[in-house]
Amino acid sequence: MLSFDFLGLILSLAFTAFSVYLFVSTLFKNNADADALAWASGDEPQKSKSGFINFSRPLVHNFTLQHAFRVKAPQYRRNVEKKILTAGLSRELNVDEFIGLQILWGIMFPAMLTILNFALQLGYPYLMFPAFTVFGAVFPHIHCQAAKNKRYISVVKDLPFFIDLMALSTEAGLDFVNAIQRIVDKAKDSVLADELNIVLKDIKLGSARGDALKKLSERLDIPEITSFCSVVIDADYTGASIAQVLKDQSVQMRMERFVRAEKAGAKASQLILIPMMIFILPAVFLVVFAPIILQFFYGGQ
Repeated sequence: MLSFDFLGLILSLAFTAFSVYLFVSTLFKNNADADALAWASGDEPQKSKSGFINFSRPLVHNFTLQHAFRVKAPQYRRNVEKKILTAGLSRELNVDEFIGLQILWGIMFPAMLTILNFALQLGYPYLMFPAFTVFGAVFPHIHCQAAKNKRYISVVKDLPFFIDLMALSTEAGLDFVNAIQRIVDKAKDSVLADELNIVLKDIKLGSARGDALKKLSERLDIPEITSFCSVVIDADYTGASIAQVLKDQSVQMRMERFVRAEKAGAKASQLILIPMMIFILPAVFLVVFAPIILQFFYGGQ
């Protein structure tokens, strides 16, 4: 009867041989990476701001991208595409690379660790590997959500000021497009300015102003931007004064900003109760009642 150690050795050799086969077949396989990475401009992707993404990209292209092509679920791909678009990462990632990252860190990496743990008898608990699987699968989603939240803060902060400048520019005699151009030329390191620059490029390429603004709303997926674009598009259709519409929008945006600040202040006052109950009140009780307790126990001696 075969011993457990001998059986483990046989399984380890089989896993090792299978891994070598996959590695060699991946290296010599004629991958269609260039065709699959269908970037809109046809050039290479930009370097990601995440060092982990930059480290993972060569591994994805060599080992998991060809498997990502086989994930054909249309609804899931549309959801991933929307996440990438609203996070502003469409020049850094595409759908196939996103899924490739999930396969690399959610399936292949935990599987390799499991094999090494079994083959080399490293002694790590096997419950650790499902945790790696979950983290690897959700990491691209976390990265996109963090980028989207960062863009939201930047856009909401700049929007009232930008609308004020648009209103002043249109009142001074500029049309809407030239008002946006003036803002884009003056603004630096602004997410909203970059997105408005894309709107200008779309209009110069022949898109209608309403269509360009709808694309802006889809790219940012922020309620304030959606409201602004809808109002400007309606003003185009009805022939209303753009300057007056922008002034009204500016007042509304500033009121909404004030309301958000009030909500944040109220929320902060509630959250501060937790550290007060944990850290401050015990110290106060100690200072106030410690002498009384000591007097009660030792005062008569």
